[in-house]
Amino acid sequence: MTMPPPPVPPTLYWDDAPPPRRKRRLWPWIVSLVVVIVLFGGAAFAGEWLARDLVERGVRTQLASELGVPVDQAEVQIEGLVIPQLISGRFDEVSISAQDVSLQGFAGDVDVVARGVPLLADGPLDSAQATVTLDQQQLQTLLAGVEGFPEESLGLAAPDVAITFELNLFGVAIPVGVGLTPSAANGALALTPASLSVAGGSADAQTLRDQFGGLADAVLQTWQVCIASSLPAGLTLTDVAVAGDEVVARFDIASGILVDSSLQEPGVCG
Repeated sequence: MTMPPPPVPPTLYWDDAPPPRRKRRLWPWIVSLVVVIVLFGGAAFAGEWLARDLVERGVRTQLASELGVPVDQAEVQIEGLVIPQLISGRFDEVSISAQDVSLQGFAGDVDVVARGVPLLADGPLDSAQATVTLDQQQLQTLLAGVEGFPEESLGLAAPDVAITFELNLFGVAIPVGVGLTPSAANGALALTPASLSVAGGSADAQTLRDQFGGLADAVLQTWQVCIASSLPAGLTLTDVAVAGDEVVARFDIASGILVDSSLQEPGVCG
């Protein structure tokens, strides 16, 4: 009896092996995550930009309403991110600049820096300062109302304000030049003689009195013009100086000016 041949084991081919576990590629997930972060950041940036624009535009509109400053003439800057400050109800620092602001009796460029500003203007400021800058023409306008002051001869020669008088001696007009040092004096701009010249030569107060007698009194006096009456009482004039071709007056602003109506009324000198 013939025996059947032994069975041949099946041949295994590569295609018959179980497929290897596919490794999941991570980079599409990373790309997706980056895209989400970028989009979220873009939305947050858009929200921040919109909030900043609304706040700064609102301040400019208020300046136009209260002071007549054209909206496109004022610059407003909010330091730091606006949205967190809106949530907190207080701005860390607000800077405002406006040119040719008309005050009572004169005009000037105004810069204000306020810190700790309540969002609803319903509380005190942490601190605030202001500067008012006047060019030569604006200073002449301010001093035009001071009786006897020769504002038409005024010039700026740092650190002084220069003016010229003409004093008559035996029918002859003699030019007397005066260098005036500006300062703050109880809410007023004070101009005190610091240097003298007669007919182009230097002189002193005694020489001027010896030569012109009582006529020298007008030259040697300290001139004052009230600044406080043109501004809210909450602004205190602290310093005045000639810087280049401008006069810069610096003020401290009372912390309660937003809520105390008496500080919003015109100030007084003396």
